[in-house]
Amino acid sequence: MKMPCIRSIQVIQALTPSVGSKRQSRVIGNRSYVKTQWRQSPAKGSLGSQLTISHRVRYRHVCATIIAPEVHTNRSVAEKLAWVQTTNMAVLTSAVESGISTFLFPAQHKHLAQEWKGVVDFDALLCDGDAIHSDNQQVGRIKRVSSATDMQAAAKDCKQPGFCVMDCSDWQIIPAENLVAAFQGKPAALLGMATSASDARVMLEALEAGTAGVVLKTDDPLQVRELAAYLKSLSANQNKLALEVATVTSVQRVGMGDRVCVDLCSLLAPGEGMLIGNFARAAFLVHSECTESRYINSRPFRVNAGPVHSYTACPNDQTAYLAELKSGKEVLVVNAEGQQSSAIVGRVKIETRPLVLVEAETQDGQRHSILLQNAETVRLIGPRMSMSSVSNMKDESGPSQSDVSGSQQSQSDAVSVSDLQIGQPVYLHLQGAARHTGISIQENIVEK
Repeated sequence: MKMPCIRSIQVIQALTPSVGSKRQSRVIGNRSYVKTQWRQSPAKGSLGSQLTISHRVRYRHVCATIIAPEVHTNRSVAEKLAWVQTTNMAVLTSAVESGISTFLFPAQHKHLAQEWKGVVDFDALLCDGDAIHSDNQQVGRIKRVSSATDMQAAAKDCKQPGFCVMDCSDWQIIPAENLVAAFQGKPAALLGMATSASDARVMLEALEAGTAGVVLKTDDPLQVRELAAYLKSLSANQNKLALEVATVTSVQRVGMGDRVCVDLCSLLAPGEGMLIGNFARAAFLVHSECTESRYINSRPFRVNAGPVHSYTACPNDQTAYLAELKSGKEVLVVNAEGQQSSAIVGRVKIETRPLVLVEAETQDGQRHSILLQNAETVRLIGPRMSMSSVSNMKDESGPSQSDVSGSQQSQSDAVSVSDLQIGQPVYLHLQGAARHTGISIQENIVEK
């Protein structure tokens, strides 16, 4: 089984602590969280400062943020949390490899957390009865639900900040639906206890919105991998970018320029690429060099992205100039369906090469452009065309060497810029034009 690449997705949420509080950030494992210290200390044994979830996600990692009580989490944009409870070291290893690094240990298995810490880096949560602790601070509790009375008591817990893990292994669907409804828009984050990936899916899909996450209690590595695969697909579907179809109106050779090849630390699949454009307002989907060629080996980690001035999309709705990219920088990777993730730049290569200017028009009549190296291995992604459309284009533009690549099952094509024809459809992502250090701002701007 191919191990999924670890890629980053972040949803930004405003935090507004009350006047007079101090904020102090720290990192646990590969997650940071912010602790608000109040002037008056909370009562001993309480949860202390109020806790909700700020969904800063690295694949499916959670950033727990202690913030003002009146600020609630928007569950509609939330990534799902995944914790694992196990006594099997192989399960822990599979989980970490799959991007899950938070583990729950009952008191009798506390020694496992200490032993395994020397082998694998992860975050340990300890159970003391029904209380869940992190670094000796209570961050949540377990509610066991085996009757209607238990369910009603658990529903009242939605007003208590922190994590609430419902354990209803003998009676799942009805409690999950009722509690998802009760916890909606409340300070507490509801997690469901599950013993298999299929049971976890029931929790995560209850009433469509589902629980905020799951605690998978298993000693079977396969169950962890199945859950991780499901969460990866769920995350991809929830974070689709809107892609517009534009029609190529002009293809011109314009001379020489310094173009940038971006070599990523991830292997891109057919149909995946980076968003590149002359202007921030419109980015073309440029395919990776994963396509086989008679003249050169495929390089599925590389995107021949264009000249140094070009914008590229980065996580968190930011952009960067290609000239700014360097080892360790994160960029956005998008496929033809708009599913997005991020990849780390391994290196960039800047070399002088012949360029071609491609212009395309969207349905609103706006024209957008991109400069790319004039080479057979540089491709733009667009919708797959019918054979009749291809024939019409060839009749109007003359013979072409392009096979309009893509399998019959594919819904998209990756067409070489050397074979682009007038009328060819390509994908664009439209966004705010005004940028300050890569961040979208509200400002009147004219670019041409």
